Amino acid sequence: MRAINKVLVAVTAVGLAATMAACSSSKSNPKPVGAFKTLSGQSTTVVLDAGFLKALTTLKLTPGLIGGAKLNGADLSFPITGGNATIYKKGDITPYVQGVINHDGSGLSLTAGSTVVKLENFVVHPGNDSNLTGQVTAGGKVLQDVRLFDLDGNTLKTPTISSAGVATLSGTTVYLNPTAAKTLDSVFGTKALEAAKVKVGTAIIKATGTV
Repeated sequence: MRAINKVLVAVTAVGLAATMAACSSSKSNPKPVGAFKTLSGQSTTVVLDAGFLKALTTLKLTPGLIGGAKLNGADLSFPITGGNATIYKKGDITPYVQGVINHDGSGLSLTAGSTVVKLENFVVHPGNDSNLTGQVTAGGKVLQDVRLFDLDGNTLKTPTISSAGVATLSGTTVYLNPTAAKTLDSVFGTKALEAAKVKVGTAIIKATGTV
């Protein structure tokens, strides 16, 4: 009987050790809930904030669409054309959304009189310092990789991936970057944008691609 008890204790100990090792491995090397080596479709939509739309009206700035951009009510969307994304369960790793999301060939223009500023070819950079960069054309000059918007991931809802392979990241708050706001004020001859933290809206990203 003692021999049997010793065997049972040994087996139990081995089982517990294996379980603990597995848990430790899972925490140190979490598996993503979704990984796209190449993004190939869907879009990033920004539900424009009423305050932002009012600010454009007050400043007499007329927004326009570039390329494949679409406006449906207050929903401004840009097609996803490439990039990559890895999504982990929230809490398993920080940041739990990683990668880059490209939107080539689309954008937004702002016009006041004869002055036109084009913001296009957006790239979303998720992570600890989430932001959106893009190409800016103003006064005959073209600037690349300009940080245009800051993205607050604290408001991001838990990402989901459907059975059809569509990843959805919804709820990120989009703000106009302070430096970008100062530049726009300089171009349009105002001071309203840099004077306040301008909330542009809330982002909804739906993406598909090669896993």
